[in-house]
Amino acid sequence: MPDRYDVVIAGAGPAGAQCARDLAARNYDVVVLETEPEDEFPRQSNKSTAGTFPSMMASFGIPDDVVMSYTDNVVLESPNDHYESYQPGAVLEFAEFKRFLVEDGRESGAEYRFDARVSRPILDDDGVIEGVKYAGSEEVYADVVVDATGPAAPIASALDVVDLERENQAIGIEYEMDGVDLDHPEFADLRRAMMLRLDHEIAPGGYSWIFATGEESAKVGICYIQNDRHREFAEEGQTVDGYLEGWIDRDPRFDGAEKIEGKVHRGSAHIQRPGRMHTDSFLAIGDTVPTIDPLWGEGIHKGMKSARAAAAAIDRCLTDANQPTDTESLSIYETLWHRDVAPRMNARLMLTELLYLAPNERYDRLMRDLRRTDDDTLAKANQGEKRAMSKLIHLDDLPLLAKYARERIE
Repeated sequence: MPDRYDVVIAGAGPAGAQCARDLAARNYDVVVLETEPEDEFPRQSNKSTAGTFPSMMASFGIPDDVVMSYTDNVVLESPNDHYESYQPGAVLEFAEFKRFLVEDGRESGAEYRFDARVSRPILDDDGVIEGVKYAGSEEVYADVVVDATGPAAPIASALDVVDLERENQAIGIEYEMDGVDLDHPEFADLRRAMMLRLDHEIAPGGYSWIFATGEESAKVGICYIQNDRHREFAEEGQTVDGYLEGWIDRDPRFDGAEKIEGKVHRGSAHIQRPGRMHTDSFLAIGDTVPTIDPLWGEGIHKGMKSARAAAAAIDRCLTDANQPTDTESLSIYETLWHRDVAPRMNARLMLTELLYLAPNERYDRLMRDLRRTDDDTLAKANQGEKRAMSKLIHLDDLPLLAKYARERIE
């Protein structure tokens, strides 16, 4: 008899593991296939800054013991200024967080198979997915298959469900460091803060960050999108490692600071408009879609939300034995995604592209603009509310807007 489940999930990242948690809690037979060996998990995939917010912790029952530090403020920096906003957050120990999701899912009945790289879908005579090949020649079958492998997307790509474009790929690197001066007199107090810096000299076409994990320890990294803006501001031949090292060498907050051995994290994600996310008996979730926050790169909460939306769609179909798992029946997933995961996605992507198109001097003005507006303006602009976005745009931004429009037309 073929190896068969209600649901097969490829990938044990936050999205895949959360989808398994939700479905196992509803007593579905779920198996998760993960590329990494269990005794190393998640060494290869431990690549997130893991900054998130209390709403995620509460919504998904995440325990305090996977938190490195709780923060009170979000700080935005430009080359010569900064803006502080009270917004409680949490910096997770990402590896422990991922292991918690796996173990909690197992306790609810989800099965995990490690060292089980998924290679391609198995299709029936009508071309509809009915299972996957993994670990070479192994096969497993299910009523619904979920791709949560991130940018690799082996199943989604084979089914022509997603189209991740290289020019929209963001790459990043992060060090965990000790001895960081988080209360340097030339900068904002970052001892209980997550800081994001807009500065093309540090991260051309992107941003850099310092997330406090202790009184003198922090996650420090940079990320940029490999687009025309990066090529315009970048130094020829410079690597992402070189940009991070250059920032650490120049910024006085890192004088005497040291990298923690074995705590270097690398990652990539795509920042673009999602296309299709599902087809007959198949859903793509998390960074496979992609789901990452376009402005600041926060992916954990959105990935978990996409997992929950997928689990709800699957539950809706499988609760009724006569309900098919075809494209139309599973379409509730995309409805939930656009409502709950990333509403106003087009407006938010436009703001993202404008932000990284702007020169450094415009970032200094943005800090002044934020200080003169009410505290909710940044949050509302980040949510894609056009009225809030308009408060941050001036007449002398017209050349920037025209440049953006030309690039979009091209």
